[in-house]
Amino acid sequence: MKPEALAGLDLLASAVLIADAAGRIEYANAAAESLLDSSLKALSHKTISTLFANGDELVALCEQAKAHKYADIRQDLTLERSGREALHVHSIVSTLDNGATLIELRANVQQLKLDREERILDQSQANKELIRNLAHEIKNPLGGIRGAAQLLELELPPLHLAELREYTQVIIKEADRLQTLVDRLLAPHRRPHIVGDVNIHEVCERVRSLILAEFPTGLAIRRDYDASIPEFRGDKEQLIQTVLNIAHNAALALSGRIAAGDAEIVFKTRVARQVTLAKVRYALALDLHIIDNGPGIPPQIRDRIFYPLVSGRDGGSGLGLTLAQTFVQQHMGVIECESRPGLTDFRILLPLP
Repeated sequence: MKPEALAGLDLLASAVLIADAAGRIEYANAAAESLLDSSLKALSHKTISTLFANGDELVALCEQAKAHKYADIRQDLTLERSGREALHVHSIVSTLDNGATLIELRANVQQLKLDREERILDQSQANKELIRNLAHEIKNPLGGIRGAAQLLELELPPLHLAELREYTQVIIKEADRLQTLVDRLLAPHRRPHIVGDVNIHEVCERVRSLILAEFPTGLAIRRDYDASIPEFRGDKEQLIQTVLNIAHNAALALSGRIAAGDAEIVFKTRVARQVTLAKVRYALALDLHIIDNGPGIPPQIRDRIFYPLVSGRDGGSGLGLTLAQTFVQQHMGVIECESRPGLTDFRILLPLP
């Protein structure tokens, strides 16, 4: 039970823990229970050092606080948790009169945002350089393949022309498709927006129909729409391609669950308020989530999924998410991802009028 004298701490948004002289947890407010996804009853059997994979860092701060007695020890920490996303927090540690230690953990939102924006900018620049070099290497042999297929078609025997022409046309059409893709990758920022009024739910419905046509059984695509979201100016085809790339990756990752019949993708839309995107403050933003219940992104590539040629499955090109990120950035937005086994959530934020 929580002591009544400490009940007021439940009103705080920051997590508060109190540990005895031996480091055993005696108290956790509601925010701490939520942050650690554990009740006070469960926490009371643990010590500070066992709460996190790198709990010794927090223990060291507690020891410093005890040594200085009346001084607060403040430090930004990244607290690692087994099987879950690490916590980036600003910690404040102080000692109480009875020798216990009070630990306050505040989510370091601003630092997280700055780090994420800097990482995205560095990543985008690396993407541009790699894609530019890759596209130049592809263009010349691709043109040769198409030309050879055209010449081969002219030499086909009349008796089997219709039958064999089907194969040469496949080569020519696929070469044209790849040439178009290479051109878009080579100079995406020089390609002008085809700007018009966009209804994000029309975009989601178009993608939903395409995915269900390819995966007609075993996969449910659930809608969770906010009908109040207004139309905005954008390139509808680019946004369709963005959502399609993410949703199609999700469907492929769900192959096991599709076979079992319990695969699910969720399209969720909301309005976010007072959002900073690319260092610009917007009163309103579209908050689009594409969520699946698949196995999650492998940890070894989780931080690099938007880099070109990085793929979590055999046969993947590793270009779909790179292209999605480029299109989102052209709309002055950001794309983020959180993933763990059983839940992968791609979040797209776009400014609204």
